[in-house]
Amino acid sequence: RGAGPGPSSAGAAGPAAAGSAAPGAAGGAPSIPPSVEEDRRHLLEASIVRIMKARKTSSHNDLVAEVTRQLSGRFVPSPQFVKKRVESLIEREYLERDEGDRRVYKYVA
Repeated sequence: RGAGPGPSSAGAAGPAAAGSAAPGAAGGAPSIPPSVEEDRRHLLEASIVRIMKARKTSSHNDLVAEVTRQLSGRFVPSPQFVKKRVESLIEREYLERDEGDRRVYKYVA
C-alpha cells in the first residue's frame, strides 16, 4: 500500500537518525542515507573552516548565513546542523569562542 512505507520509513528515521539526519534535511526527505549524511558533515565542516580561515573571526549568525549561501547549490543545512558542526570543530580545536562574546567564533591557526 501507499500508506505502508510512509510510517515505517518515518519510524526508521526517528530514533536512528533523529539527531543528525533531520537537521540537514530540507523537509522533503524523511531520512538521509548515512553515507550522504557523512558527506554533508564533511562539506559543512570544510566550508566553515574555509570561511573562518579567511575571516579569522565571525559571529554565529554571519557564519550560518555564509555557510548556507556557499552550500545552497548542494544542500541547505539547517542552523542546528551548522551549530553541531561548529561545536565539533571547537572540540577539535579548529575554532574557539571569543572570551568577551560567546556568540563570536575565532579561527585557531
